[in-house]
Amino acid sequence: MAVVLVSPPDRGIVTLTLDSPANRNALSAALVSELSAALAEVGKDDAVRAIVLTHTGTTFCAGADLREPPDPGAFVALLRQLVELPKPVVARVTGHVRAGGLGLLAACDIAVADAEAASFALTEVHIGVVPAVISLTLLPRLDPRAASRYYLTGERFDAAEAARIGLVSAYAAEDEDVDGVLAPVLDGLRKAAPGALADTKLLVTAEVLSAFDNDADALVALSARRFGSAEAREGMAAFLERRERSWAL
Repeated sequence: MAVVLVSPPDRGIVTLTLDSPANRNALSAALVSELSAALAEVGKDDAVRAIVLTHTGTTFCAGADLREPPDPGAFVALLRQLVELPKPVVARVTGHVRAGGLGLLAACDIAVADAEAASFALTEVHIGVVPAVISLTLLPRLDPRAASRYYLTGERFDAAEAARIGLVSAYAAEDEDVDGVLAPVLDGLRKAAPGALADTKLLVTAEVLSAFDNDADALVALSARRFGSAEAREGMAAFLERRERSWAL
């Protein structure tokens, strides 16, 4: 069964929907593979001006699927694919985003969240791992002080804070509709020349792509080392068994 739904184009906009609510749209091997294939397909379609990435259920993405994790190299390739795609990718977030899901969100060019429904947290340290490969997309975009705080504490924060620190572009307040906030963004993309969009995206993603060129291999190795650690084994077991971690005070 498909875990990524592809809509027909709507005046040049294609919507890709993460549709794996049973595991809260976690980054499984299947989801990473299907999303990559869908991006490749719509990326070469001249009728597509931009892509909206959204989700079913109450979670945009829960991070790595601990039962069926993707190959780290495949996940890095997906993040780079999003950044390098010659068409803008706009995230529409009306739910929770956790851990690796923030890396997916940061790989998008524009992100709009619903203030009432969305929340965010980098929870890796709570299960004994680190936000390694997602740093490729996150650190070039985030306020450095905020990155230090949320990387180290795993605290949850809301859409207003996500906008303040550079994780999302805009958010729908309590009296607003997220699609209403998205509407002028999508209208602007529809008015843009396709070639100009592609070249402009190269300008604004240059720093992110530089991080991939310089740091990807080291961060994949760091991720593998931490996932293989005794702390990670305890942390993931505690998470799956719904109990407290042994080191928690």
